[in-house]
Amino acid sequence: MSLPESFASAIADQRRSEFRRWRIVAGFAVICLISLVLDVATGPSMLPVRDVLAALFRREGVEPMTMVIVHDLRLPMALMALVVGAALGVGGAEIQTLLNNPMASPYTLGLAAAAGLGASLVIAFGTFGLPLAVAVPVGAFAVTMIAASILFGLASLRRISSSMLVLAGISLLFLFQSMLSLVQYLSAPEVSQQILFWLFGSLTKATWMNLSVTTVVTAACVVLLFRDAWKLTALKLGETRAASLGVNVARLRFTTLVIVAVMTATAIAFVGIIGFVGLVAPHVARMLLGEDQRFFLPGAMMAGAAFLSVASVLSKVVIPGALFPVGIVTSFVGVPFFFWIMLRAK
Repeated sequence: MSLPESFASAIADQRRSEFRRWRIVAGFAVICLISLVLDVATGPSMLPVRDVLAALFRREGVEPMTMVIVHDLRLPMALMALVVGAALGVGGAEIQTLLNNPMASPYTLGLAAAAGLGASLVIAFGTFGLPLAVAVPVGAFAVTMIAASILFGLASLRRISSSMLVLAGISLLFLFQSMLSLVQYLSAPEVSQQILFWLFGSLTKATWMNLSVTTVVTAACVVLLFRDAWKLTALKLGETRAASLGVNVARLRFTTLVIVAVMTATAIAFVGIIGFVGLVAPHVARMLLGEDQRFFLPGAMMAGAAFLSVASVLSKVVIPGALFPVGIVTSFVGVPFFFWIMLRAK
């Protein structure tokens, strides 16, 4: 085979590989759409899928009660599951890429624990005149950004390596969990129970307003991450090689941490702590799509959205007629799946 022919063959193989990866991403999107419909259909009052589709497209002949259930009650929750899952999936993927650590995620870096502390402080000690539905997300977001600011400061230091950042995040995780336990210990039993319910993670807090905020923030952050897709792909070659290719590693680490912190803090603030999405989704995307950020980033986003949406459906069918906290479901599903990943990858 001549040299031009070998080049043409290599290009054709690359195009086939790229097309296969885009089909996988599209497959995740289809799963998300199917799960969205099932999420709207399931609940204390089960709805036929045909009626759900008719209500979603606002066709004539749909009962008014069905329209209310679909559009006012269940659709915000179902869409919030997709958006929050996408945010946590992308956040976990970029943190793992940035720190080159498969155990890194918004949860293991202490951001989720910080959100829990912020929410518990508001629930236990007052809302400063704000409605509770507004004060709790504000408190969770504020303390999460304080934790992120500590990581920002460490990331800006030249002597701080990726491994040291992971250790710092784990230290923050234990610190905020200890402070959270102290707040629960000092609170009255009914207040402690209210804090515990928030920590479980639940999509029942979703409204059209906080869904809009979460969607806009997540979309803006994903666009910003896509701008650095090539740099993040180069970073997987190692910090030294990435720097030799012209990547400012310190600046990339700092800006990516800021974007991920804002995105995950916004998502967690509205739904509570939901674990394992930011760990499992990136691993699934990496196994199927590789490390190229052009495919890895949308793959992790779609995998996270599908994971949380399916978990939302399961949370409503585990106990018929009841709403099970989705954070518990993701842990039950995520723990054995993560063990399987560890044993498979050794």
